Amino acid sequence: MPRLTPPTPLLRAFEACSRHLSVSRAADELKLTQSGVSRQVSQLEALLGIKLFFRVRRRLALTPAGADYASDIRAALSQIESATQTLLAHQGAGGTLTIAVSPTFGTRWLMPRMRSFRASKPNIIVNLVNYSARPVPLDFAAEHVDAAIFSTSEPGPGVIAHRLMAEDLVPVCSPALLAEGRLKSFEDLAEQTLLQHTTLPRLWRDWLKWTGTSGIDGQRGPELQHMAMVAEAAAAGLGVALLPRFLFAEELESGRLALTFDVEPYAPRSYFVVYPDKSPPILALRAFRDWLLGEAPQ
Repeated sequence: MPRLTPPTPLLRAFEACSRHLSVSRAADELKLTQSGVSRQVSQLEALLGIKLFFRVRRRLALTPAGADYASDIRAALSQIESATQTLLAHQGAGGTLTIAVSPTFGTRWLMPRMRSFRASKPNIIVNLVNYSARPVPLDFAAEHVDAAIFSTSEPGPGVIAHRLMAEDLVPVCSPALLAEGRLKSFEDLAEQTLLQHTTLPRLWRDWLKWTGTSGIDGQRGPELQHMAMVAEAAAAGLGVALLPRFLFAEELESGRLALTFDVEPYAPRSYFVVYPDKSPPILALRAFRDWLLGEAPQ
């Protein structure tokens, strides 16, 4: 089926009228006559077969359908304008990317490496926004995001995913807690506080099962929203945490954190860079993706 995309002049006339609720003010903004704007809005309503406005005492008022449509059209026109400005600013040689990334990964792994990307691609601007775990897939278009970087066991449908590295979780605690000598075996965790990551409520339970340890409630303990908070709580001696070793290598090397047990890393998930599979990635995104894959450990 052909796409139903109304002509842009009709959409611009409708958007201006929806914002001003006045044909005359919309006409002034668009540098058109009032009759021209009215005609374009009428053509759009005829094309859609839906009333978008009604009049209240000589003023326009949006119908419920018109109000919903106006919000979406305003966002779409704004995105088109932004994309055009970016294209003209970089003359097709660069661009602006918006990447959703989990805060700890962005701060600890990505940000220290971004200088090399900027040096290699100075015409590409990368904006980073917070990615938080969610029960439904990321809506790239609605959230105006070009790609996302996060850890998961399965990236899900509708995306192209490139694996960067395993999460490699290890149990850690403060050196002072370890020095107390009460953590000789996995079973000793029954007497310790297990620090919980809010978005991964079953993590300790799954790790205990993976190690073959039974008789411990892996879901007890205080919940902390961000991985960095979990790490700080562990460093402060508040309990034992499961953390990605590569993200907290500095704390382990400096002695702020200590490995609780000498055990192989637990890696049920990996970090991926993902983007929609509906169309080929733009040149700027391809460049950023390739750089990421080059930076990731092989």
